[in-house]
Amino acid sequence: MNQLNSFADLALAEPLLRALGQAGLVTPTPIQAEAIPALLEGRDMLGIAQTGTGKTAAFGLPLLQQLSRRPEGLEPKSVRALILAPTRELAIQIDAELRKYGRFMGVRHALVYGGVGHTPQIRALEKGVDILVATPGRLLDHMQAGAVKLDRVTHLVLDEADRMLDMGFVRDVMKIVALLPVARQSLLFSATMPAEVAVLSRKILKDPMRVEVTPEVVTVERIDQRLYPVPAGEKRGFLVDLLADEKMQRVIVFTRTKHGADRVAQHLQKARIETLALHGNKSQGARQKALAGFKDGSLRVLVATDIAARGIDVADVTHVVNFDLPDEPEAYVHRIGRTARAGREGIAYSLFDAGESARLKAIERLIRRPIPQVATHFKAQTSVARPAADTQRGELAGREGQPMQQKSKKNRWRSQQRRRAA
Repeated sequence: MNQLNSFADLALAEPLLRALGQAGLVTPTPIQAEAIPALLEGRDMLGIAQTGTGKTAAFGLPLLQQLSRRPEGLEPKSVRALILAPTRELAIQIDAELRKYGRFMGVRHALVYGGVGHTPQIRALEKGVDILVATPGRLLDHMQAGAVKLDRVTHLVLDEADRMLDMGFVRDVMKIVALLPVARQSLLFSATMPAEVAVLSRKILKDPMRVEVTPEVVTVERIDQRLYPVPAGEKRGFLVDLLADEKMQRVIVFTRTKHGADRVAQHLQKARIETLALHGNKSQGARQKALAGFKDGSLRVLVATDIAARGIDVADVTHVVNFDLPDEPEAYVHRIGRTARAGREGIAYSLFDAGESARLKAIERLIRRPIPQVATHFKAQTSVARPAADTQRGELAGREGQPMQQKSKKNRWRSQQRRRAA
């Protein structure tokens, strides 16, 4: 790839360069330098890139330039470019960036997402739009109501495809894609490339150019990583004990599933630890409340799934705790990077049970180092004695030598909590 020092080297139109200049953007990021020329030529694209790499401008700038050449007026309810995003937050962010870059282009925009009223969105679509940024569910609602037509779409962008799959939107996405013209330019972006995303890309893209921006492993080097072997059934109790450390001032706890996030949050709340869960099933109001509380410090702990946590940008997160190891090793790098923002160092703890061995091996291959293991008192996991420092923090669930009657009572109590949380 040629080194480019300026957006002016990318054959972008003067109104775009003017908007970029006013936004203080001069030098393209690697994904922008590689993607923009190919997209201006009309190529389909598969982009592997996380949030923060500049991918919105990478697809948005050529899209705005192509759409500014409108040969005739817009038809009522029509759409020329459709951008699908998995969450309201991402849709709002994409729309805001495109409006900033296209402020001098005369391009008509609309934004469609759930959790708010239908009527203002229907009115915005009535005269037709050049760019529609939408979440899949609300777009299907408008399509079924006859408020929008997709038979004039010339450009499709599917952003954060792995999140789409995680949130169960793949059927909705394919329903929408089936109604688009076959002759179109299509782009798919994803932070990771699991097999399901590869299958989806083959269905949507034609001879795509692949652009990949890998996560920087150097981020991992600034983070103190520790692995705690803990049986799956004891993790919630162990987490409460871990959070007794006053140095853990602002903590994100990651779980693999939405249900798991709710259960962990409920357990912490019962232990009088201020926390909320953040995941894809939460309402817009609940998400905003959780993020606002975490940012202003009224919530010391936030329990989140991978797909929800991508919208979190808090500079002073002191610790990350992986309650579960993620299925994709790249997600581990992204998770622990939440605590090493703006050049800071951070601390990441991972609670590991024997059933996660394959996940651990994949993570250590990716980061090219073993994660240092801290001995715990759980004999089923390790033969190393538990450190005295841990003993002083208080009693952990499952302590050896505990009377059987107490253990059975605790197990019955836990079963009741599981049923209530289900």
